[in-house]
Amino acid sequence: MSGDKNESNSTLLALTSSALLLPAYQAANAEAPPEFTEVGLRYSNYDEDDTASSKTFGGSSERMEVDVAQFHLLAPVADDWSVALDVSWEDMSGASPWFVGESAEGDSKVVMSGASIEDTRTEVSVTTRYYYDRGSAGFNYSRSDEDDYESDAVAVDASYDSDDGMSTYSASVSASADEIEPTQGVTPTGTLKDEKDIRSAWVGVSRIVSKRAILRFGLSYTYRDGFLTDPYKLNDERPDRRNEWVIQGGYRQFLVAPNAALHVDYRYFNDDWGIDAHTVDIAWHQNVGGRTAIIPFLRYHTQDEADFFANSVDFSERYYADDYRLSAYGAVSLGLKLRHDIGNWRLNLAAERYQSNNEWGIYGGEESPALVDFWRTSIGLDYRFR
Repeated sequence: MSGDKNESNSTLLALTSSALLLPAYQAANAEAPPEFTEVGLRYSNYDEDDTASSKTFGGSSERMEVDVAQFHLLAPVADDWSVALDVSWEDMSGASPWFVGESAEGDSKVVMSGASIEDTRTEVSVTTRYYYDRGSAGFNYSRSDEDDYESDAVAVDASYDSDDGMSTYSASVSASADEIEPTQGVTPTGTLKDEKDIRSAWVGVSRIVSKRAILRFGLSYTYRDGFLTDPYKLNDERPDRRNEWVIQGGYRQFLVAPNAALHVDYRYFNDDWGIDAHTVDIAWHQNVGGRTAIIPFLRYHTQDEADFFANSVDFSERYYADDYRLSAYGAVSLGLKLRHDIGNWRLNLAAERYQSNNEWGIYGGEESPALVDFWRTSIGLDYRFR
């Protein structure tokens, strides 16, 4: 009997313990209230590679670096409630692309803002959740504040299990009100202050298809309205509305012999700016003994360019952006996570290498000289009060 119980626990752990590697399924957390209070701290570093001198006016240029510190608290309240507090601090510095121009040889090159960006951001998020017999419902409020941007957001979600317990149906809605007040540096922006609103809805279902396999499916819609232009990019002018749709699915398969689980996820994105994007995530969750998990993962992303993306501005067109994030490209991420339990403590380590290239995508389009490559690393420590 004990052997069957250990196998069941390993299966469940390998199938469900990789939330940080998955697309943003907005399903509720576990359908039972937490039994113990948990606290966690995490430090992460995001570091972009320098832009090559062959793609930059004035030689190679440093880009953005972001340091992030996070605090998490999850605690049970009475018998059927829980409350969670998440606090994040970010410190950003470096340079970002300002605009793209054409060299004397006819090549597109980027002009950087210079190593002049200094910004900090603080975000506080509070979630309360009620657990009932066959599901849970939650309410979240978050406040984000940085030098040039403020955001208030609320979200509600709920989940419900089927009669046979094999399916879980989930839904959520969220809304945010954002205020932009660009910092007027050496190069003043054309906007002093503006606003935007975001509304989003999501529905999803997960289904246990066998003793060791789970399928997940989700569909979301997001509507953005207001100031969607980037004030720090020269000549940037975007529509003031954006409709976005996402279809995503996932599969989890536990394999007994290696004591591991395979996670495969796919995400399709489409919007009315002309962007189509596909993302595939593959992760292998390898249990080592009873306290350690090693998780290598691979992600591939490809997207088409926005209708108004171009490296050279055309003033006869109403909208224009040379933002590399709106260009056509492909990107590959390789990463490794390590989780190790020591008594009531859990150590989490992660490292990821991201590289992008116009030729790696499945769509044609202009190549942006500002495409980014980066390293991301993190270390975290969690403690459970038993």
